[in-house]
Amino acid sequence: MMPSSIRRSAAAVAAVLTAATALSLVNAAPALAAAPGTVQTAGDPLNVRRAPTTAATVVRTVANGAAVSIDCQTTGPSVTGPLGTSTLWDYIPALGGYISDTYVKTGSDGRIAPDCGVGSGSAECSTGACAAEGLFRSSDARFSVWDRDADGKSAVVAYWLKGGIGPLYVWNSSGNGTQVDKVVSVPDGGWVHYKTCVANYSATSPVLEACSNGITDFAS
Repeated sequence: MMPSSIRRSAAAVAAVLTAATALSLVNAAPALAAAPGTVQTAGDPLNVRRAPTTAATVVRTVANGAAVSIDCQTTGPSVTGPLGTSTLWDYIPALGGYISDTYVKTGSDGRIAPDCGVGSGSAECSTGACAAEGLFRSSDARFSVWDRDADGKSAVVAYWLKGGIGPLYVWNSSGNGTQVDKVVSVPDGGWVHYKTCVANYSATSPVLEACSNGITDFAS
């Protein structure tokens, strides 16, 4: 083989290796990653909510100008804020909840983080002074149930599984200000439909009161 041929062959091999390396890096990179943002209000602290809706419980507040890391985004009720009107909500893990994207300066009017997907629902009682809240976490098929009022009743999540199984119950009878967590048997990819209510404890047929609307979610 002539030296020029050797050089051409070496160059060709190098080009193939370079292309293969670039392809592997592209394939290894996630489509979207957590994105930075800055909270922008008129000056007051911003409410952080457990679910992507203004009706959800406030879990804490975040100061105007605070830097946040957006893990994922989802849609919810439309909100008008300093940065416009949008149905987009941002999940901030460090804050333990959601804030409307209309209060977060990200440099974009569209999505900048992955979709939150399943596990982002939260159901609260629908009437009176809401005394219960239930949350399903899809990653480990776990319910959390909060009791928020000393009303003499227990907080309870009633849920149903594929095939019409249910209602099954997750109770919190520990009193005002408490939280109960329970892993339930839902197969990966299986769905669960649930609502949050208050009731006097009964192991089999409780009389459910002030129930939330139902939410359907999936175990991931």
